[in-house]
Amino acid sequence: MSAPTPAQTLILWCLLARHGRAPQGEVVPAVKKADREALAAAGLIAVEKSGRSFVLSVTDRGWHWAGTHLDAALPPAFRVMQDWLARLGGHLEQSGRTLADFIGAPPEPAEPAETAPKKASAKKAPAKKAAGEKTARPSAKKKPGAAALRARIEEAYLALTGGARARAVRLSDVRAQLAELDRATVDAGLARILKGDKTARLSQLSDPKALTAADREAAYSPAGEPFHLLWIQA
Repeated sequence: MSAPTPAQTLILWCLLARHGRAPQGEVVPAVKKADREALAAAGLIAVEKSGRSFVLSVTDRGWHWAGTHLDAALPPAFRVMQDWLARLGGHLEQSGRTLADFIGAPPEPAEPAETAPKKASAKKAPAKKAAGEKTARPSAKKKPGAAALRARIEEAYLALTGGARARAVRLSDVRAQLAELDRATVDAGLARILKGDKTARLSQLSDPKALTAADREAAYSPAGEPFHLLWIQA
């Protein structure tokens, strides 16, 4: 694979600043067709058609390339950005963090406001209950709040380590311990850890040969870069 040009590298960083995905029309400077097609051909971005426009997403390969080429050349007008990226690269190397750690998970979409139910018309007679119909439905199981979910994840982690901390535990095992929670709920807890939990972090299995099908299925990939391991410190 030939190295991206400075203009193509800038496109990657513009997308990564938006958590790795954005409509092409929102990327500034404007994306040229030749650059978009070159990045897609190199496997660094994926291109989706949305109506009359395109949505660009950084692929796993693109995330990996960016994380290992923070010193890649940018157009001359963006020299200050290149200097900052070089400093970021030094910080990540010293701290042992990844580019995805720094960028973090995309913000959770705001929940729509609940609409007040309309009052029943006084003229309308109440509907009769069908024979055998139960008086009340069982309430849906309430999802745990942020603190309760974090505690439940730690409980599962300690169950897998025998009470020890600062050990790597596979997310496939953690998810199995949290089988009573749906994937979206567990992912929400992992997202909060990735955003800056002081006593927990996510990391990757760097050796592809060590990855199992279960690891790939259970990976948490908020911005295209998969995480496979959970660490909780003392």
